[in-house]
Amino acid sequence: MPTIGWRERLALPDLGIDIVKAKIDTGARSSALHAFDLEEFQHDGRRWVRFSVHPQQRNTHRTIVASAELIDIRAVRSSSGQSQLRPVIQTVVELGGKHWPIELTLTDRDAMGFRILLGRQAIRRRFLVDAGRSFIGGGPSDAIAAHRAERSQPS
Repeated sequence: MPTIGWRERLALPDLGIDIVKAKIDTGARSSALHAFDLEEFQHDGRRWVRFSVHPQQRNTHRTIVASAELIDIRAVRSSSGQSQLRPVIQTVVELGGKHWPIELTLTDRDAMGFRILLGRQAIRRRFLVDAGRSFIGGGPSDAIAAHRAERSQPS
């Protein structure tokens, strides 16, 4: 199995997020994405949720508005022991040249160091985690190149 570090860059292409820094957390069962302005709506007779994401920590200028089918609302216990009802969506994640579907809970992670927490269910049977290393999984190659090009453009 390929190895990833405790933090990696990944993409959520179905949500329009080409690159986001993630914390890989084997202590967390589920994965969570920082989302705000959540709005539930009906689409083709199904429940969907529209939400906004700031994919870069400490950068509120770039906002991505995404939507996905709402697959559940679950009680999730945070690391502080608080239980919170969270919307759950399914989307594709791209990391280390691999793509696969994961479930994500949507929550306010604004005060956290990472916009996304990738829990053990998302990486199970796909990667080994080297807790002493960072950014070794390769990340989403096209997204990293696009991000670098975007940063190098004059403002």
